Amino acid sequence: MANTSSRTLRLLSLLQARAYWPGPELADRLGVSVRTLRRDVERLRDLGYPVDATSGPEGGYRLAAGASLPPLALDDEEAVALALALQGAATNSDDDDNGAAAQPALRALTKVVQVMPPRLRRRVDALRAVAVSGPWGAEGGPDPAVLLTLAQACRDTERLALDYTAADGTRTQRRVEPHALVRLGRRWYLLAWDLGRGDWRTLRVDRTATARVEGGRFRPRELPGPDALAVVEGSIRTAPARHEVSAVLHVPADEARARLGGWAHIEELDPAQRGRCRLRMSTESLDWAAFALARARCDVSAVEPSALRDHLRAWSERFAAASSASSA
Repeated sequence: MANTSSRTLRLLSLLQARAYWPGPELADRLGVSVRTLRRDVERLRDLGYPVDATSGPEGGYRLAAGASLPPLALDDEEAVALALALQGAATNSDDDDNGAAAQPALRALTKVVQVMPPRLRRRVDALRAVAVSGPWGAEGGPDPAVLLTLAQACRDTERLALDYTAADGTRTQRRVEPHALVRLGRRWYLLAWDLGRGDWRTLRVDRTATARVEGGRFRPRELPGPDALAVVEGSIRTAPARHEVSAVLHVPADEARARLGGWAHIEELDPAQRGRCRLRMSTESLDWAAFALARARCDVSAVEPSALRDHLRAWSERFAAASSASSA
């Protein structure tokens, strides 16, 4: 018979695998008596697992919902599936309140991978290598392995060496003390103290080719702002961009924010223009600006710069030609 600790874990795994277990059948699966099973159930309850029991000849046990989520016992297939799902949620390019789902997904992925055996990590890497991303996720998406390394280093306050490509295409090596990862719109950013430059830097994760832990621990520095999100947002607003986009959306500001998420900054207009708002965004690609305007799903006016108007005109001509083309 297995020792008490391993048997308790086995019991937990069985309870999570099925909605209900008759007592005698569950005891038989564990190779113990019904009395020993009752003691093992009490141990699970002491650990915070809500186990319901029914008495009588047909009595049994089931794992109920509790006030908080207790640790889960996962088999190999479930652990691999969970890691891949969390990876997808963390790196997905869709926007939901500036990555409201992506942030906790990355934290959960960091915890799962930390305790995952090497053989399962290899399976996750192999499956990720053959996975196909959607067209919008493929452009500008971070490498999941790099993102995970950054997240772990932020958590463990470990120095990193990065192979990084700057906005002008220059490849650089950075040594940094990572502070936090922030998701804005479709992108992840690393807020870090750059040891070579002696200052805070906001680095795009999708421009980071590799990230290597150097092994040295550091004491976190005081942020130059109220929190990491505020610092990253301020850094992005003041960074030079190829295109500064502005447009009036013929929709209330609250609706525009709900439709665009973190794609653009939405400003209220004066009361005389009720039902309208202004979109502002900095971007290196006019394709993203055009896609943001389409995502707003409303009439648009006062579009700037002129290069974006030309870009939209070219798009509209191509779509018009496509929509009028014969099925032949």
